[in-house]
Amino acid sequence: MKKAPIAMLTMALCWSISAMAAQPVTAPSPAMTCDRECLRGAITAYLDALVRHDVSKLPLAEKVRITEDCVEKTIDKVGMVRSVTKLRGYRQDFLDERQGIAGTHVVVEEGGAPVLLVVRMKIEGEKITEMETLATRSKTEGSLFRIDGLENTTAAMNYAPKKSQLNTREEMIRIALLYPAGLEAESFVKVDAPFTPEAYRLENGDMMAGPDCKRNEGCKNIKTQPLGGGGSRGKVETRVAAVDERMGIVWLRMAWGGNRPPRDGGPQTELTVWESFKIHDGKIHAVYAEE
Repeated sequence: MKKAPIAMLTMALCWSISAMAAQPVTAPSPAMTCDRECLRGAITAYLDALVRHDVSKLPLAEKVRITEDCVEKTIDKVGMVRSVTKLRGYRQDFLDERQGIAGTHVVVEEGGAPVLLVVRMKIEGEKITEMETLATRSKTEGSLFRIDGLENTTAAMNYAPKKSQLNTREEMIRIALLYPAGLEAESFVKVDAPFTPEAYRLENGDMMAGPDCKRNEGCKNIKTQPLGGGGSRGKVETRVAAVDERMGIVWLRMAWGGNRPPRDGGPQTELTVWESFKIHDGKIHAVYAEE
C-alpha cells in the first residue's frame, strides 16, 4: 500500500474523508450535466494531455482543486504532465453520473517504465472542479507490483449487470463498506461480507484471494481467508470515491494512519489503498485494489 508521511493527514489533502462522508450519498451534483460518455471522455482527454505534455486545453474550473500523490498543486506543477510518455492497454473506469465523478485505474509509462495510476475527477457544468492523481512506480511505493498481471481488465469487472441484477446505490455502498469493517474485525465472516464462492481480489496485478490464488491454501476463499493486522492498525478511514450504478461498482479510498509506528527511525506513515468492488445480486463478485 502506498506510503505517505503522517503529517499529510493534518493538511486536509486527498479530499477530506470526513467532509466527503457528510454528503448525502444520493444527492446529485446541482450543476452536473455530464453523462457517461462525457465522464469517460474527460478521463480520455486528461490521459491524452499527459502523453502530449500539454494540459492547456483541459476545461478546468476557475477554482479547481488538484492533488498529486496527496500534495495540493496547480496543474502546471503536476509532475506527470511532464513525465508520462505512453498509455498502456489497461484501463478500468468508474463513472458516477449522479455525482459527476470520473475515475480510473490505468497503466501508463514514464520513459518505458510502467506506472500504476489512479485518477479521480469531479465534473460540474462540464468543468473539472476536482482532480486527484496517485502513482505507484515500484515495490518501494507499493508493497505489491505485478505489472504483468495488468495487461487487460477482467471479465467480472467489465460485466454489465441486467437492470434486475442491480442493487440500489445505498445498498451497494452498504455492502462495499463491509470490507473495511471486516478488516477492522480481522474477519469477513464476522461481518458476513457477501462474497460469492468465485469472488477474487487483485492488488496491483497480484492475485491476493480467490480460487486462483496460489499464495497459500487459506487465500482460495476470500471470505474465510485469515486476516491479520487490520485491527491492530486502528480504524480504517474510508471514503466513497465513486459509485458506478450502471456497472455495479463501488470505488473506495481507505487509509490507515496515526497508530503505525515509525520504521528505521523515519516518520510515522499512513497506508492508503483504492479498492473497487463489483456488486450485483446483493453479492461481491470481484475486488481490485491499487495502492
